[in-house]
Amino acid sequence: MAFLQMLHYSPCVRQNLLLNIIIPDPDTKNSIPVRQRKLLYLLHGLSESDDASAWQRFTAIETHARQYGLVVVMPSAGRSFYSDQPNGQAYFTYLTEELPAYLADVFHLKPKREDTFIAGNSMGGYGAIKAAMLKPELYHAAGSFSGVLSLVMLNNPEDPRRHEFELLFGDLRELPDSQHDPAVWLRNAANNPQYYPKLYISCGRQDDLYPLSLYFHEGCSSVRLDVSYYEEDGIHDWFFWDRQILQFIDWALATENNLKINRNGDHHDQ
Repeated sequence: MAFLQMLHYSPCVRQNLLLNIIIPDPDTKNSIPVRQRKLLYLLHGLSESDDASAWQRFTAIETHARQYGLVVVMPSAGRSFYSDQPNGQAYFTYLTEELPAYLADVFHLKPKREDTFIAGNSMGGYGAIKAAMLKPELYHAAGSFSGVLSLVMLNNPEDPRRHEFELLFGDLRELPDSQHDPAVWLRNAANNPQYYPKLYISCGRQDDLYPLSLYFHEGCSSVRLDVSYYEEDGIHDWFFWDRQILQFIDWALATENNLKINRNGDHHDQ
């Protein structure tokens, strides 16, 4: 098992970015080269401790990658909400276009759509679902753990981070009905729900963002997206997300064979 930690220059973001990659050892028994392994993009959240190293530091992701033979790519996004910003730093384009091309050029990692997954926690949950809904041709499955799946919290006049959100998105009055709005993703998906990746939405019941995940799950069901929803007692922390990443991997791989997962908690398929 190899763990790579590197800086690389991103023309889309216009600066060097930290990039962490877990690469399993070659499977000599089954003759599966690394370049043909399934690949998981794993996105970090917004808190002070979150960056490209967060999943490696706070969860057992390396153990899971070894167990399943997954390549795991953990990129940097700062506090960007994985969005192309008015200042010209294009984090969404970096995630969905530049980074896959970089992995193909440098590491010869170019998995098929059915072998590519994306997931994240909190802000990373927003980023993962956004990527899946705006670039559905890239991913087989996407997961949000305690994700920011509604823009209501971003447009609160009393939120002390409002000025920061304006720097990220521009005029917040224009957020509704924009490409950043999860409600727009759902409306667009209603035209052809079969085209979109399978979605996994989860949140702890004591998490302040719990209503957002519940609302988005209901919206997915209403437009007939292929969505699985999971909840359990839990708050907005790494204890919950550490459990969720293993469950997501189990679920994502099971969807390829139409298998059912059996874990503790309340799990609902559409």
